[in-house]
Amino acid sequence: MNVLKKYGYYFLLLGAISDFLTPYILGIFYPKMNQMTMVISVFGDVDSPVRQAFLIWSVVSGLLFVLAIPALYQTFSTTSQKLATLLALAIGFYGVGDCIFTGLFSINTEQANWNLSTWIHNIGSGLGYAGFFLFPLFLYFLYQKQEKTTYSKLYLMLFLISIFFAGIYGLARIPAINQLPVLNQLGFCQRVSFIFNYLPIMIFAVDQIKNLEKVKRSNRKNFRS
Repeated sequence: MNVLKKYGYYFLLLGAISDFLTPYILGIFYPKMNQMTMVISVFGDVDSPVRQAFLIWSVVSGLLFVLAIPALYQTFSTTSQKLATLLALAIGFYGVGDCIFTGLFSINTEQANWNLSTWIHNIGSGLGYAGFFLFPLFLYFLYQKQEKTTYSKLYLMLFLISIFFAGIYGLARIPAINQLPVLNQLGFCQRVSFIFNYLPIMIFAVDQIKNLEKVKRSNRKNFRS
């Protein structure tokens, strides 16, 4: 457990980078994939040529997120146990629901052929995305409690931006209007929306890693003196 607390933010950063890069790297090996119009989950479809790689990659990314949970909770548990728990659960839901479940339960994009695996995938994905989406909001409340105004404003701004682009992605899924310019590029809308979900996770992880490195350097100086 101490190892997870010590290296948790490295796992968090690696998980975010790994998950973010998945569609772009695998897209190289999927000639029929149109990144502008097709959603990321299509990589795991039963007809995808990179299905196995996508499923394994998703599980690995999910495990990295899960390994970050102890560090997240420890960082804020003295500020608010409830909010620290919600923050940790946000990443946990995403790691398990959207990544690990994606890897373990493949989908069929034809809704008429939905099966149990497809339903589990989509329910898990929905719960996972909720955690993914709410992560910066929980950080906003935690930094408010710590009276760190700069950080609280940053994560509130990132949360509001993510709402805006999530709204555009949501509109792009509505058949009545998804033929309009921009909205007719479902894959593009999804990927732009996801960028602003990954961004607060990456910013937060890098900031925490920097803080840990400062503490290490300080401890080494004190030891030498």
